[in-house]
Amino acid sequence: MTPSLTVDEDDEIRRMLKDARTIAVVGASEDPSRDSNLISRFLMHVGYDFIPVNPKYIQVLGAKCYPTVASIGRQVDIVDVFRRAEYLEETARDAIDAKAGVLWMQLGIENEEAARIAADGGLQVVMNRCIMVEHRRLVR
Repeated sequence: MTPSLTVDEDDEIRRMLKDARTIAVVGASEDPSRDSNLISRFLMHVGYDFIPVNPKYIQVLGAKCYPTVASIGRQVDIVDVFRRAEYLEETARDAIDAKAGVLWMQLGIENEEAARIAADGGLQVVMNRCIMVEHRRLVR
């Protein structure tokens, strides 16, 4: 099985989304025109503990912002990534260091090497899917 298919079944994604409590959004932004802002607001609205990760901000949407996932210092279930694909290998290693459960690359973001790194580090991997779309489609 290739890393991009580590998690590709609806039942598994549904389980991930239902079991998750804490979602770190890497690349979170205060700019309301950014997709990361819209999806962060959605995640908070549906009850997830949203943790923004972006070294450019002190806080995002009223939540303390962290420079890395590992610096959060508590359990993160899903690392939802809004970064360009060339930065994903670094983000995968950060998610492993944080002992996260899932590395989720948003719609339009794919990096097979990052997926391999994450899978080898024990994370489940979702690539090229929007967490908001999947939540609306699969979680009732």
